[in-house]
Amino acid sequence: MKDKTNVIAIIGPTAVGKTIFSLELARKINAEIISVDSRQVYRYLDVGTDKVDLNIRREIPHHLIDIVDPDQIYSAADFTVDATDSINRIKNRGKVPLLIGGTPFYYKALTGALSENLPKDVETRMSLEDEINNKGLLFLYNELSKIDPSAAAKIHQNDSVRIMRALEIYRITGKNASWWYKNQKKLGSLYNIFYIGLIRSRETLYKNIEKRVKIQFASGYPEEVKWLLDNGYSPKLTSLQGFGYRELAKYLQGECSLADAIKDDIKFTKAFSRRQMTWFKHFEPVKWYDFDSITITDALKDAIELSNDHLKAGA
Repeated sequence: MKDKTNVIAIIGPTAVGKTIFSLELARKINAEIISVDSRQVYRYLDVGTDKVDLNIRREIPHHLIDIVDPDQIYSAADFTVDATDSINRIKNRGKVPLLIGGTPFYYKALTGALSENLPKDVETRMSLEDEINNKGLLFLYNELSKIDPSAAAKIHQNDSVRIMRALEIYRITGKNASWWYKNQKKLGSLYNIFYIGLIRSRETLYKNIEKRVKIQFASGYPEEVKWLLDNGYSPKLTSLQGFGYRELAKYLQGECSLADAIKDDIKFTKAFSRRQMTWFKHFEPVKWYDFDSITITDALKDAIELSNDHLKAGA
């Protein structure tokens, strides 16, 4: 059996400081960064996803940013294929692959916790989006509860993305998602990932989120969403259903005020940060650094040493 590749990853909730930390670590361990972010894969979604400045990306190459258009479907299985390719190419150049991002589902896929690629179809997805618009999300959730009660029990009735994905699989294949996950061969992980976890107190994190959202709204975020809508990208697209983009689309369509859009973006971002930590607390092996009790400089020094030890162990 082929030996697994040792890889470093930086995890943590949104607005905790992963980007700045990852850039400093990358410089110290000769790394290129692989984005593990389900929104940064999309072109034209820049301000709202906090993409790293292009000048920095020229200094430290970043992978899996701006790789699909907003009207394309990009799955966790797609991420696994692309991330594996990026890791191999980075290693072949004698550099270190450094994963960084806050999408737990992508990490689960890369470590073999998801089934092989399940089918997807743009027309089916658009049809489901039309049904949500005409019949309501609860109607689709009730449909899912009948055809796949096991999946429905694990999905919140307001989680439109996962409800549509489960129904999409059923409508394409005639079998529900639970059947596929039970019967398909599981992917085996090619990697031993050492996770560097970054945390702050909830109070500090919430202040960071509020500050960041307000900066985004003052830095061209509404204009970015207006451009997307003006260029034919439907607000129903999965890529534009994320917090912030969804609220701004409502504002631009006259369904709420700008102040309400900002308020709701902050609210949903905070909720997302809590869900992230619910997932991340089960990751292992992980070394957590609490930025409320340790300086970033000291955390970086320790992380560099631990990263080098992990990489040498796999050499």
